[in-house]
Amino acid sequence: MSQTPSDIARDVLRTESGALVRLADELPGSFDSVVERLLAVQGRVIVSGMGKSGHVAGKIAATFASTGTPAQVVHPGEASHGDLGMITRADAVILISNSGETRELADMIAHCARFAIPLIAMTKKADSTLARAAESVLLLPDAPEACAIGMAPTTSTTMAMALGDALAVAMMQHRGFGRESFAAFHPGGTLGAQLLRVSAVMHKGDELPVVHETTAMSDVLLTMSQKGFGVAALVQGDKLAGIITDGDLRRNMDGLMDRTAGQVATRTPLVTRPDTLLTEALGVMNMSKRTVLLVVEEGHKLVGLLHIHDALRAGVA
Repeated sequence: MSQTPSDIARDVLRTESGALVRLADELPGSFDSVVERLLAVQGRVIVSGMGKSGHVAGKIAATFASTGTPAQVVHPGEASHGDLGMITRADAVILISNSGETRELADMIAHCARFAIPLIAMTKKADSTLARAAESVLLLPDAPEACAIGMAPTTSTTMAMALGDALAVAMMQHRGFGRESFAAFHPGGTLGAQLLRVSAVMHKGDELPVVHETTAMSDVLLTMSQKGFGVAALVQGDKLAGIITDGDLRRNMDGLMDRTAGQVATRTPLVTRPDTLLTEALGVMNMSKRTVLLVVEEGHKLVGLLHIHDALRAGVA
């Protein structure tokens, strides 16, 4: 009885996951020295390979670049027709070849030797041409491919990509590349939005609906209407002393216009900090059913206002 597609899928995933476990157990002994070498590179890390290895090279280079290691993918065919000029003495090169005998890599290997450019091989064959030419070798386990005929690059490309991720994460942590750096490199999309701080989108300065203890409620209503946030921030000097919301207006409807801001305000407003993640601030607003958070610094100094629409416009859902 032939296997179902689901049976085949499970076999593939088990084969590849088993190879990754083996890769972790047999991590190349050169891994630490390769990380040190790449951290010391003054230029870029050039990553290349042919065919499926070329696609893996593109992913590895992109991961390096987005985590603090300047990197570029160079196609070996184009390299032989002028793009070798993209590779300088300040760079290091990672060449990926399962067999280590990919003939299209020959010119890049020769270029690295000619100009003393550090060459790192990622291959399954320790005695291959590529491995012998390299300064360092990241040797992949000789694990079987996951396809039925054992020839289509499957397990080998999965291991190469995973080892590239391991390099990128190791360098990322040794560089101290944190959330702020990641956000700077990923300003677009949901990923960038999740790393934004309140300070990036909050309203400040003349945009703030500020009133004082003795401000007449007629002026408070005017301020709330003009600023358009539905609240007014009560301040004493530059310190936040309270907030006036629509709820406060309703609770003080009788004789409202005979009162002052200080008599109507709620004295314990919900606040956040400028360095709070926007996602966390939105969570607070959702939990408390608020649409506005006042933003304060050390000493309860009022520095901004965050409206729920600001978070939504930034892409935080």
